[in-house]
Amino acid sequence: MLTVHKKGICMDYNYKLQNTVSKEAFNYKYLLKKIFPYIKPVLPRAIINLIIAIPLGLLDGVVALALKPYLDFVINGNPEHTWSYFGIAVHSQAFLAAIIPFGIIGFALFQGILKYLSNYLTDWTGQKISMSLKKDLFKKLTSMDPQFFDVNSSGIVLTRFLSDPDTASRNIIDMLKSFIATFFGLIGLIGVLLYNSWKLAIIGVTIMAIAVTPVTLIRKRIKKVSNATMVVGGNMTTNFNETFAGNKIMTAYNLQDDQNQKFDNQILEQFHLAMSLTKRVGWMSPIMYFVCSIGIALVMAYGNHLILTGQMTAGSFASFVTSLLLLYKPTKTLGNTLTNLQGVFVAMSRVFELFDLQPQIESPQNSVEIKGLTGSIDFKNVNFEYEPNTPVLKDFNLHVNKGETIALVGNSGGGKSTVVSLLPRFYDVTSGEIDIDGIDIRKFNLDALRQNISFVFQDNFLFSGTIKENILMGNENATEAEIEKVITMAHLDEFAHSLEKGLDTYVGERGTTLSGGQRQRVAIARAMLKDAPIVILDEATSALDNKSEAIVQKALDNLIQNKTVFVIAHRLSTIKNADRIAVVDEGRLAELGTHDELMNIEGGKYKYLYEMQFKRQEEAVL
Repeated sequence: MLTVHKKGICMDYNYKLQNTVSKEAFNYKYLLKKIFPYIKPVLPRAIINLIIAIPLGLLDGVVALALKPYLDFVINGNPEHTWSYFGIAVHSQAFLAAIIPFGIIGFALFQGILKYLSNYLTDWTGQKISMSLKKDLFKKLTSMDPQFFDVNSSGIVLTRFLSDPDTASRNIIDMLKSFIATFFGLIGLIGVLLYNSWKLAIIGVTIMAIAVTPVTLIRKRIKKVSNATMVVGGNMTTNFNETFAGNKIMTAYNLQDDQNQKFDNQILEQFHLAMSLTKRVGWMSPIMYFVCSIGIALVMAYGNHLILTGQMTAGSFASFVTSLLLLYKPTKTLGNTLTNLQGVFVAMSRVFELFDLQPQIESPQNSVEIKGLTGSIDFKNVNFEYEPNTPVLKDFNLHVNKGETIALVGNSGGGKSTVVSLLPRFYDVTSGEIDIDGIDIRKFNLDALRQNISFVFQDNFLFSGTIKENILMGNENATEAEIEKVITMAHLDEFAHSLEKGLDTYVGERGTTLSGGQRQRVAIARAMLKDAPIVILDEATSALDNKSEAIVQKALDNLIQNKTVFVIAHRLSTIKNADRIAVVDEGRLAELGTHDELMNIEGGKYKYLYEMQFKRQEEAVL
């Protein structure tokens, strides 16, 4: 599963869900064993459902069985003739004429009630299994580290974590029920065939066996097309998500035609895949129809001989042919049934592949207790690669004292954001180590480590819900007094009090009903409530206008009081007051010092960056 390249970082290529292989799609014993724990809680209802499927199948032969006495003794029989059937003697033709039609109606009503119960139980058990699967899969999803989300599109994730569980769980009971009903239906109908004529039954059943043979050829074809369809479906979902989230960019750059063309291509690819499956599998049903028609023709030819020679009555023959037609009906559609069933197993295989995913970044078994920050944070000879042989950080060293504010500056892509992403272990170093108070952060419990770090990003994500709910994510046990305090310190009070519902105002998905500055202040209040000793500000004001930046900067000043702070900012004027400034260039620590110290380095990288930025500002003013 894991490939370790020469510098030590684990690159799990199974993280990429698009490269799924559904390797266990034909291992039915394994798949049923894996899904059984999810079936077990609903097993009583599932068993009742499967038991109901038995008479449902057997009742298919009732109508065919009733044709023999109806034709032999009602249509063609003597009114005074005594009919003996299964040991029951009936002397009245009129009685038979009345009772058989009403009997058929009664059986149909009984069968209808059983079908309703069966369908209800199928949906109930399928939904329950699907719910349990989705809950466990969502827990798996939330346990994954950022690299998993880096390599997978939102559409693939949604397809694998939502659509596949539905296909696998909600259909498995339905398929099992259908299989049992069909199996016992075949048993009942074959019994009717044998009762009417064992000679004709041999012909009919032999032809049916020949017709079923091609089904063994479809499995791998279904798996290949099903996996490809999953990928295309995921890409289509991604396209929808990107169109929704990036609607302003799409409109601003007139990208509607490009998005439409992309979707048209995906729809066309989906069509070709569907037709590919039809070409590869669809031929089976016509062949089965043809083979079954041969069987019916042979039965009719030989049946005529049996009737003419007195070996069989017309009623027996009509009952036989009706049973044979009912028998061949599921046989002729068996190709489609097994295609759907194999699709269920392919989806099930993909679901349980997800459970096999393991986060690369986990807490150690015997973790060391982290007690805030009492000394320093040290980056020691840190090397890091997102992709093999593409270094992002190279022998990076940095010592940060408690209570110190360190600003990270440098050109885009130089590695600044990577430095602060390694501290909470969003990613693990390729080599070297990061220490807090002299202890490698990989020895700490992961949740405890992250509880000691607060983040304020450039584009802070707000979850759908109220402003208060988003702030409380910093500390769900906070008191009203603590909430009011951080609201004031984050300069959010005036805005919040101007709203009709105040902090209970619903902000909508991603917080899009708020301005950029308002979202930042909500995020700052959230970080304040967390009250972590280490604060990371990643481009926290770069997307704001000057007025919003000034307000947010005041809120940030309150946030970082008595904290150890890492600041990333493009606007160098905002980090002049940092205790020290670290210049990160092409993954290395190029310069380190105060603003004045770095400005005194002739030809220095910081001085060049600072002067270039102010030169651009002056040109903009002119």
